[in-house]
Amino acid sequence: MDNIRLLIDFGSTFTKVVAVDLDRDEIVAIARVPSTVDTDITIGLEQAFKEIGSSVKITETNRRKALACSSAAGGLRMVCVGFVPELTSEAATRAALGAGAKIVGRFSYELSRQEVEEIESISPDILLLAGGTDGGNEKVIVHNAKMLAGSDHAVKNFVVAGNKSAQDEIKIALRDFDDRVYFTRNVMPEIGVFDAEPCNKKIRDIFINHIIQAKGIAKAKAMIDDVIMPTPSAGLEAAKLIANGCEGASGFGELLVVDVGGATTNVYSIASGKPSGGAVVLDHLPEPFVKRTVEGDIGLKYNIATLEELCRARERPQNFDRTIKNLYGGKLPVGEEEIICHDLLSRVAVDTAVTRHVGRLEVVYGPSGQVLVQHGKDLTQVKTLIGTGGGIVFSANQGYVLQGALSQAGNDAILKPKAPKLLLDDCYILFAVGLLSQVEPVRALSLIKKQLKLIQ
Repeated sequence: MDNIRLLIDFGSTFTKVVAVDLDRDEIVAIARVPSTVDTDITIGLEQAFKEIGSSVKITETNRRKALACSSAAGGLRMVCVGFVPELTSEAATRAALGAGAKIVGRFSYELSRQEVEEIESISPDILLLAGGTDGGNEKVIVHNAKMLAGSDHAVKNFVVAGNKSAQDEIKIALRDFDDRVYFTRNVMPEIGVFDAEPCNKKIRDIFINHIIQAKGIAKAKAMIDDVIMPTPSAGLEAAKLIANGCEGASGFGELLVVDVGGATTNVYSIASGKPSGGAVVLDHLPEPFVKRTVEGDIGLKYNIATLEELCRARERPQNFDRTIKNLYGGKLPVGEEEIICHDLLSRVAVDTAVTRHVGRLEVVYGPSGQVLVQHGKDLTQVKTLIGTGGGIVFSANQGYVLQGALSQAGNDAILKPKAPKLLLDDCYILFAVGLLSQVEPVRALSLIKKQLKLIQ
């Protein structure tokens, strides 16, 4: 059975394994078992392998060739430090999100002692230090490096992606951190230029080579081929493949993906986001073609109170206030009232996350009169919208939930898709497609094309 490829996601709650028949580009088995990251992560992995083995024979070679991603033990926790909030701080945040990170802190301008203490208490896996265009302001990023040098080694790794003219001083300031300081190209080398890819690569390299050791996954790594990326990166790689295609297979073109989970809602867009209208001016920060945002306050298990508050501004079903209390703690809905309530929560999660992800239009008045300024991406013309994650996949009315991502009449200033085709990743396998795309892109694309279901 050497045609079977095993693809694994080590999550904080569940360990998921997807078995793919590479000869037919089809899923032959899926296992989802509680993660055992707090004790021995391989216990859950062995249980998942056993469950897969009840449906299809897997060999030692299959296990050895398995690829994995991980969000276990809190995922890749990052703090971003920049200069101007709307420029280098925002650019650093986008670069970190694009690498699959969970942003646990963001700071701008010169760090204070109190802010350094806050960073120490967070103790991130990586601190991304940005600031200044190349040849521009050096003072702030050097000051921040010197302040962080006294952080009692609470920061595990540094990635420096700021003004290249300041690198020599930063090396001196952080010399006590030795081999835990990594330099890469400036995420904003000049105003209006966003260069995230080198920073993304450096962050992923650190994750693979260092961080997964500290997360207790090294033992599992000895059983399989490799843990190659954070789970959100796998979702992003899948979205890129579906949109762009690969050599020998065409993709769908520009698209949007919404993933509603228990703790967060991720949104991925693979699109230029350029203005679709006439006289529209772009704001100062360019948008990446490949963009990820994550809403840490929107999840159907851990953040249901936030969703409840958001629902109060909308039309709600009768007995909403009583019914929603039955869904706290991530409980699955039972009965018609709870199902209707759960679907509303899911739709609000989609609506809110996509509204935050897409761009907006603002009327600005200047010397020459009224100007229409676009902040963020214009996704009104995107033709494909893909829904995934438990909040959508397990909904009783998937179309209703996913339609929360669409442009609403009378709110044209929010640049959400107007008339896309709605597709569903009903087997919840985007992570597996992203992993498989790294070694078998044509097969990965064929697999997801077969699996995506059209929502009428």
